[in-house]
Amino acid sequence: MWDALASYLPHLNAALNITATVLLAMGLWNIKNGRAKQHKKLMVNAFLVSIAFLGCYLFHKLALFQSTGQWNKPFPTDAPKAARITYFSILVPHILLAISVPVLAMRAIYLAKNGRIVAHKKWVRYAFPIWMYVSVTGVLVYLMLYQLYT
Repeated sequence: MWDALASYLPHLNAALNITATVLLAMGLWNIKNGRAKQHKKLMVNAFLVSIAFLGCYLFHKLALFQSTGQWNKPFPTDAPKAARITYFSILVPHILLAISVPVLAMRAIYLAKNGRIVAHKKWVRYAFPIWMYVSVTGVLVYLMLYQLYT
């Protein structure tokens, strides 16, 4: 069972990241076009998808550990040097910024929910691009680790 989960969950996680990316982009488009209600729904859904991703991601770590004894799948040592440099140059900022996304997103939601739209707009100037970056680079990390350099 653990082997199956360890091999299946990365694909689900990538799909959740892609879904979050699309929802974020649609949320931005809607608010830029004056559709605040649609924006709210999309952003809440992006947050829910991101919560689902986090749960599945952590469960994948457990499954991988149970299956292999390692918490992370290592990037192949026989991959080209340029690929390794690219992978780690994407992975390191992705991880560092991903840590902040739940706090940034929860604060943005809190401000909007409480009608503090000016503060919300100031906050999301930073929160949105970080969240979008983490979602997109999550997919890139997946592609490099599970599709391109297996």
